[in-house]
Amino acid sequence: MRIYVDGVMAINFLVDGLLLLGTNRLTGFPADWKRTAAAALFGAVYSGVCLLPDLRFLGNFLWRAVSLLLMASIAFGWNCSTLRRTGVFFLLSLSLGGCSVMLNSRQAPALLMAAAGIWFLCRAAFGDPTGSREYIPLEIRRGDRTVKLLALRDTGNTLRDPITGEQALVISPEAACRLTGLTEEQLRTPLETMTAGGLPGLRLLPYHTVGRSGGMLLAMRFADVRIGSRKQSALVAFAPENFGGKEAYQALTGGVI
Repeated sequence: MRIYVDGVMAINFLVDGLLLLGTNRLTGFPADWKRTAAAALFGAVYSGVCLLPDLRFLGNFLWRAVSLLLMASIAFGWNCSTLRRTGVFFLLSLSLGGCSVMLNSRQAPALLMAAAGIWFLCRAAFGDPTGSREYIPLEIRRGDRTVKLLALRDTGNTLRDPITGEQALVISPEAACRLTGLTEEQLRTPLETMTAGGLPGLRLLPYHTVGRSGGMLLAMRFADVRIGSRKQSALVAFAPENFGGKEAYQALTGGVI
């Protein structure tokens, strides 16, 4: 039977892309098409190299595991969520192997059908992201300053403007400092910062959290905010302390935003 390298690479590109998209869906992260395509391309090239007579040893389990790890690092980057997403990607890859064994076939149509089935299950059967967490890309511009963040859609975040009732985004102090030029000390002392003036458009938003008495947050309206694929004006509050712990997000949206 003849095996064409370009055909093997094309099949692997599609299969790896579907598994990576399924991984992002299961873990609640938005699909990053550029990173996914780059990682799938790496996997396709690896599959083609494994067919070369002098490099067939790269097809053993150890090198396959290394290739999956490198694909995950390309697709997911290096952040607090990488390890969890890499684990899910490994499990989906093993599931694909199990499906191909169950189908008793390693032919291209069977592999593509199995990969498409796994992706479809991730989209349909697991419509809500694992752990009810959903992450959304967030981009905020102010003049020549731009911050790109990952926001957690938190239905428990009910921070609103007390006058208009508009829901507010909350971003980390590091992002707020980059965007506005304020220092973290100024964010921790909102009343003093407002009294001193110096930054037009600042306002105060009252807030309270579980186990902590209420306080005030500095906030500002930004005209150029992109939440996912939607561009709009938004009210953004500046958290005085970092949140998320070891998670990958640097901002919070409410259930409505």
